[in-house]
Amino acid sequence: MSSSRVWILLGILLLGFEPSHTAQQEQYLLPSPKYYTKLEGEFRSKTIAIEADVHAETAVALMQERLFKVGSMYPTKLTIKLVEHIDEALLNEEEAYRLVISPKGIAIEAASGAGAYRALQTLRQLIDATAGQALSACRVVDWPSWRIRGFMHDVGRTYISMEELKKQIALFARFKINVFHWHLTEHQAWRLESKVYPQLNGIAATERMPGRFYTLNEARDLVQWCKQHEVLLIPEIDMPGHSSAFERAMGFGMQTPQGKEVLKVLLREVAETLDVPYIHIGTDEVEFTDPEFVPEMVAFIRSLGRKVISWNPGWQYKAGEIDMTQLWSYRGKAQHGIPAIDSRLHYLNHYDLFADPIALFGSRILRQDEGSPDHAGAIVAIWNDRFAPDERGITAQNNLYASTLALAERAWVGGGYGYFDRASSILESRELPLYKAFADFERRLLWYKRRYFAQEPFPYVAQTQASWVIVDPISNQGDLAKIFPIETQYLSDIRSGRLAPPRQRPSYTYEGRTYGSRSYQGSGFYLRHVWGERIMPGVYGHPEEQHTAYAMAWVHSPKAQTAGLIFETQNYSRSEPDLPPPLGHWDYRQSRIWINGTSIPAPKWTSVHTELSLEIPLGNENATARPPIPVQLRAGWNRVLVKLPVDRFGTPETRLVKWMFTASLVSLETGEALPLRYHTF
Repeated sequence: MSSSRVWILLGILLLGFEPSHTAQQEQYLLPSPKYYTKLEGEFRSKTIAIEADVHAETAVALMQERLFKVGSMYPTKLTIKLVEHIDEALLNEEEAYRLVISPKGIAIEAASGAGAYRALQTLRQLIDATAGQALSACRVVDWPSWRIRGFMHDVGRTYISMEELKKQIALFARFKINVFHWHLTEHQAWRLESKVYPQLNGIAATERMPGRFYTLNEARDLVQWCKQHEVLLIPEIDMPGHSSAFERAMGFGMQTPQGKEVLKVLLREVAETLDVPYIHIGTDEVEFTDPEFVPEMVAFIRSLGRKVISWNPGWQYKAGEIDMTQLWSYRGKAQHGIPAIDSRLHYLNHYDLFADPIALFGSRILRQDEGSPDHAGAIVAIWNDRFAPDERGITAQNNLYASTLALAERAWVGGGYGYFDRASSILESRELPLYKAFADFERRLLWYKRRYFAQEPFPYVAQTQASWVIVDPISNQGDLAKIFPIETQYLSDIRSGRLAPPRQRPSYTYEGRTYGSRSYQGSGFYLRHVWGERIMPGVYGHPEEQHTAYAMAWVHSPKAQTAGLIFETQNYSRSEPDLPPPLGHWDYRQSRIWINGTSIPAPKWTSVHTELSLEIPLGNENATARPPIPVQLRAGWNRVLVKLPVDRFGTPETRLVKWMFTASLVSLETGEALPLRYHTF
């Protein structure tokens, strides 16, 4: 092995194991390992000495893990040994490991310090799952299906504190996320300090959050922090587009002769500061006026001993001209001979609370089951085009933790059920493989929400218990207030006390035509996705404008109680200058919701502006930014009806109309989904 041999002796406190029945510890592993084999016996020692044969940086990381504390007098050992090969690993062997727990001790074998670190995260999860009981003897053999599994923050637009970035990196590393993409420069600001050109960080150059940038010492520290958690940091200096801050500071553009010389000085400064293998150069959404710009910048960065990543679409590369591309939007295309990172439909700033994480979990990355030389992996991204000054709000409204953990599972395990199509995005029958797999993932996700993320903004709640019926759309001819028989029949049933579900899924007749319905599982549904039916199909295969949809649920409550309602009919993207809904309305489309015949009013919106502006922050427009609404449930059956008219799929107030709804009943005390029984047809 090329790494130096470092022996360290540490102590580990294993949560005070008791000689009792073992928990089914493997049920909580996230991501799921390739192989888990239960062996005979249990491991019960309360303390353990560690002998580790790993490189120095991993040794430091071991000592920083909360599981470990200094000590060397304990007879039982955890042995970490570097080996030439993990023979079972079919790919990405550098992160592969074997973990064996026996009554006498714990042994880890890995091909690198990164593999040892991944094994330790599995061990941590097994220990946490025991709840103080003994560890079951077992053998785990594991490796990732994809070599890049990451998340990105657009700090160029909105500064995020170093403390917050470190916390998120450390939390995600527990789930084997191994890349942090740091988008440092934008039109709004240049967030990385330059000693040579300090005007880049000056107030005159900064349109948003002036004075907020990362010093070179902070950047060095973050690189080291990432290394300690076996995470690759990818800094992005976007060029030649997204560069208004550069132009304000320097007085000329990047594609000018002066601009290129300044960029070379800056890139050398970045390379001398950040000990990282890659530098991302952007190249997206720009008109190239200098045909030599990109080749010149790539050649210069390579001369500094760094590899180069670029967005696709962007500059047109041939194999050998770039080291990796990152695909954005549905137009991004992988090329033979160039490793590709999938970020095409991974923009969390467009994601909702419930429907989109299902699609991310179900997706086959790059339409492949596993990685290859041409297919590197995936990164989820948050683009704060709209000013978002609150870090906790950014995390909550983008559903960062739930969505990134969905990627952590999918990118480690591999496979999938489609590529953001109906087969991989919508939970229809509970008998389908996607539903069963997602329900199991959700169970593990919420287990860790309670344990690792208890103090974090983590709005996702259980949804796989919920079941809805959605009726075929009816033409409203532009009359959004038009009432159809579904609505009148519902209100008549409520007045007559008919709350129990019918024997069959309902259908309705209107103007001589019968409208059927279908069952769906979950708490959030796109009737038409914001990206359109050709890119990401929703419930309706061929959605049309000027139609009205209805959704209904029959919910059984064990007692009369006050519940909390999470509800929205337009999840506001964090990249749009959309206006808030009119006061007294859920949206601009006259959507409504009734529970047992009572119409639930929209909340009082905190934003009332009428100016389309990216500089006006979102208020409480999204359900994740406001408390649940108290609603009354009866003992026994309750009937919920949602009315969803639509006129146009793009309006002056809302550029990207999401024909959708989110509805979940939760505890007002805990915020978690109530244990209610939904009728399923």
